[in-house]
Amino acid sequence: MRIAVAEDVVLMRQGIVAVLAGGGHEVVWQTGTASDVLSRFRQAEPDVLVTDVRMPPGHSDDGLRAALGVREEFPDAGILVLSQYVGNEYARRLLAGAHGNSGGTGYLLKESVGRISQFLCAVEEVGAGGVSIDPRVVTELFARPAASPLDELSPRHREVLELVAQGRTNAQIARELYVSRATLERLVSQIFVSLGLSEQDGNRRVLAVLEYLRSPAR
Repeated sequence: MRIAVAEDVVLMRQGIVAVLAGGGHEVVWQTGTASDVLSRFRQAEPDVLVTDVRMPPGHSDDGLRAALGVREEFPDAGILVLSQYVGNEYARRLLAGAHGNSGGTGYLLKESVGRISQFLCAVEEVGAGGVSIDPRVVTELFARPAASPLDELSPRHREVLELVAQGRTNAQIARELYVSRATLERLVSQIFVSLGLSEQDGNRRVLAVLEYLRSPAR
């Protein structure tokens, strides 16, 4: 398979590339920053993206957000996310973004790369359109189910609404989430519909933010 690798720690990235090459896969490109991911994916369109969650430029969840941007634009692509953390919120966001798409989805702890056969099996499963989730993450997902008064919104929609509540413009949010302006505007419109806000309600953006601020689970 043709695979892209996004990982900011050079030694880790080199290790992933070596394991993939040893497994007979072609690494078509590699990068150390999330801001490169979508543009480079458009150029080469690999079968699978393997990415870290926390990456530059923000050293937050930039890698995951870049992966979700790829998933929205390339729904057939496989996405395998690597993380140091068992915490379930990243996995929830990844799985929510997979809904309705044909591309495979995986979420593994980084230490899995050292278990070469297991890691390669996960890559191949994701490349074939399947799902591969670390068992410890699955346990965490079922142990602490998410609950929110805004449960009609997907995690992606809540992420957008949070940025709207912070006063960001659509253009700023689109850049931060690595999506096109048109995709972002579609997401905002879906938020309004999910919250039951029509054009006759006035400034729907303000009303949506007020609804968000009322939520104790935000």
